[in-house]
Amino acid sequence: MDLQTWTYLFVGGTFALYIGIAIWARATTTGDFYVAGRGIHPVANGMATAADWMSAASFISMAGLIAFKGYDASVYLMGWTGGYVLLAMLLAPYLRKFGKFTVPEFIGERYYSQTARVVAVICLIVASITYVIGQMKGVGVAFGRFLEVDFEVGVLVGMSIVFIYAVLGGMKGITYTQIAQYCVLIFAYTIPAIFISLTLTGNPVPQLGLGSELVDGSGYLLAKLDLVMTDLGFKAYTIQKGTSLNMVLLTLSLMIGTAGLPHVIIRFFTVPKVRDARASAGWALVFIAILYTTAPAVGSMARLNMINTVNGVDSQGTDYTALPSWFKRWENTGLLAWYDHNGDGKVQHAAGKAFAGKGKPNFVFNEDGSAKRGGYGERVVSNPSDGGRVEGAPFANEIYVDRDIMVLANPEIANLPFWVIALVAAGGLAAALSTAAGLLLAISSSISHDLLKGIFKPDISEKHELMAGRIAMAGAIIVAGYLGMNPPGFAAQVVALAFGLAASSIFPALMMGIFYKRMNNTGAVAGMLAGLGSTLVYIFIYKGWLFIPGTNNLANTADNWVLGIQPESFGAIGALINFVVAIIVCKLTAAPPEHIQHLVEDIRVPKGAGAASGH
Repeated sequence: MDLQTWTYLFVGGTFALYIGIAIWARATTTGDFYVAGRGIHPVANGMATAADWMSAASFISMAGLIAFKGYDASVYLMGWTGGYVLLAMLLAPYLRKFGKFTVPEFIGERYYSQTARVVAVICLIVASITYVIGQMKGVGVAFGRFLEVDFEVGVLVGMSIVFIYAVLGGMKGITYTQIAQYCVLIFAYTIPAIFISLTLTGNPVPQLGLGSELVDGSGYLLAKLDLVMTDLGFKAYTIQKGTSLNMVLLTLSLMIGTAGLPHVIIRFFTVPKVRDARASAGWALVFIAILYTTAPAVGSMARLNMINTVNGVDSQGTDYTALPSWFKRWENTGLLAWYDHNGDGKVQHAAGKAFAGKGKPNFVFNEDGSAKRGGYGERVVSNPSDGGRVEGAPFANEIYVDRDIMVLANPEIANLPFWVIALVAAGGLAAALSTAAGLLLAISSSISHDLLKGIFKPDISEKHELMAGRIAMAGAIIVAGYLGMNPPGFAAQVVALAFGLAASSIFPALMMGIFYKRMNNTGAVAGMLAGLGSTLVYIFIYKGWLFIPGTNNLANTADNWVLGIQPESFGAIGALINFVVAIIVCKLTAAPPEHIQHLVEDIRVPKGAGAASGH
């Protein structure tokens, strides 16, 4: 069978499985829709949490980051996994013991304030919508290549699938679907890695292959990659290139962002007992570690294989006509592009931007040399006014590579069997859709349960609340799809912004709500608004989305960042601002009522699930 047939077989089969599970596990009560009836086993919940967590950023984009950033991308591994330790030890058991459905519901009751609940909903929606953009980008990338449809069409197909199983099944359907999606994505990630590790190093364990000698006798894999990279004008792959302050802040932002993500936290409301919540976090970390320890090998091997294919073993470039078919197939998606700067007919990958404009494949130029935005799939042409040369950039680099394609293209680059390539496509879609469903449920529940039932219509019936939740989810899917078609960056970058927003707004409110009984509603609200506001302002300014009169364009470049702190790292600073503002304000205002302070103490006393709230 050809690749297209294999792809339709794998992708179609997995989609049919997800929809079948949603029908079987259809939610019939609000308890089923929001928390799966609190009847999920810790191991099953750990697997579902892993799938919920390992999004398009983990499956599709993280190895691409590692492939292009090398050592500096290790912060994503440390931050995203380290956050689960914080979640398991500091948040999950206590939130489960409180016995509520959603994060805003906990904040509203702990801070005895509807205002606090509304602010928490706003923080949740901002972080979750930002996060889901990355998932929709991943869906579009996977569909665009493997089903050979436009990027936008791919996003629409992904929206339709999520709509069917998330709206129908709620948390109950999503949980069992995510278990199936975890199995799909982990096999899809590890099988190609095993094949490629065997081919390059003779070692079937990718984690060990990363540190092994190459079978061609040219040295150790990482040493060879360092040599090749420096020969092409890049910095060595294994050295730190960013500032230490930025790396520390990015790691911290990702860690506390992980612990503050609502769609992950609500997974721990689905287990029967408090100790099950902690066990679920442990199992989730085990399941996540399988992929996360494999990612460095996938990224490193993909970069080496790509350079050898494009530049040739002598690094002098490969004739365009002699390139394998995978290169031209990815060109058709607009996510890989080539321009022959020197006219020698060879493709060369080296340091420096490949094209004028912003170096993106969907920018074409008018006859006067001004940039205009084109659609994915348009062939990139050079700026005729300057021969395609980017100011300050060499002619050496002639290709643009979207980082999000590296994992999906990896088995094609390595010339693996078609069924492996199709499996990777199914895995990438499973990763993106599983997280998208969890995020959309978090958004839906915050609107239907926290706003509608909690504030505007407390007497709403369970049937109407369930309907409202489904309508809210449908609306969230439409918004997410639109933003996914117009993403502000590659998947992992967008997701990192979402973690910063969660870190700066939700995490401090939860931590102080559990461990600081003197924290009152005024302080909590002021802290959340200060943390979220400062982080949003920094992101908008230094992503170039907000023009400040009297300044130069503060686009996303390291020269403009304050103290070298990139926008994705600012969540840790935002969290600090949140803590400081909240504590100062609470010290200047009245203490919480006595029953709230006793409630905080009771949450931390091991009296069993729901003891603090009577559940």
